[in-house]
Amino acid sequence: MVSVLIVNWNTREMLRACLLSLRATCADVAHEVIVVDNASHDDSAALVRAEFPEVHLIANTSNEGYAAANNQAFAAARGELIWLLNPDTEVQPLALQRLVDFLQADNRRGAVASALIDARSGRPQLSCRTFPTPAALWVEAAGLARCYPRSRRYGFYRMGWWRYHDARQVEQPMASSLLLRRAAIESSGGLFDEQFPIFFNDVDLCRRLRFANWEIWYLPSSEVVHHGGGSTQQVRVEMIRESHRSLRRFYEKHYRGVLPLPVYYSTVALIEGGGWLRRRVATLRATRCDGSRA
Repeated sequence: MVSVLIVNWNTREMLRACLLSLRATCADVAHEVIVVDNASHDDSAALVRAEFPEVHLIANTSNEGYAAANNQAFAAARGELIWLLNPDTEVQPLALQRLVDFLQADNRRGAVASALIDARSGRPQLSCRTFPTPAALWVEAAGLARCYPRSRRYGFYRMGWWRYHDARQVEQPMASSLLLRRAAIESSGGLFDEQFPIFFNDVDLCRRLRFANWEIWYLPSSEVVHHGGGSTQQVRVEMIRESHRSLRRFYEKHYRGVLPLPVYYSTVALIEGGGWLRRRVATLRATRCDGSRA
């Protein structure tokens, strides 16, 4: 059985569309749906109770954050397959079945992500990246990735060279639609580390999965429409700050004591001075990438 985990905060109408899409497209796959509502003030919990009685609802009295709420759902889940699904998505026909078939076809596969189809353009979103290594952050900060987005040498972090048309192993797909084996989660230390309440919890999970020798895949034939930013756009400035803090925590957890000290501390300094450094680099670049004046 598949346990579908959805964490919601003030995205009532998107949540309704998501749950309707699950009801319409996933009947042929044994599954349960668990919604954790993080104290929404838009009657999201009431909507679930009234219109989706088949859903297991956990209604928190305070906003516990994305990571902790997913862990709540995981603790209640009964399935051997765990599907992380954002409420700002709409599942397309056969999307879940294709994820399940692909994951179960090879025991080395620990996770597989859907293609996230942009709700406005109808095109696949660029939803996969490599891990944020020191090289990735420095290339991004220097502007080389922006200048050469499709270069394997400089655009590798955002994988701009790839067109998302083929199934392939990836390092960190977005967890907006990510199917995982329970065994992979448990062998890699659990679902989400709650020191990453909103951001980088999925990056941390993927890194732990890779170090536990599980494969992570992207599957273009499984399509999920993604509206994007349903919750985080409501508090955009604070989310930018939290993303910055989470990257710093990610480096402390995974790179402290691993990288040579000069590399570690210079990269931490880059992270901590991120806004200043971006402005400084922009000033130092007197010309555009094409050679014209900025």
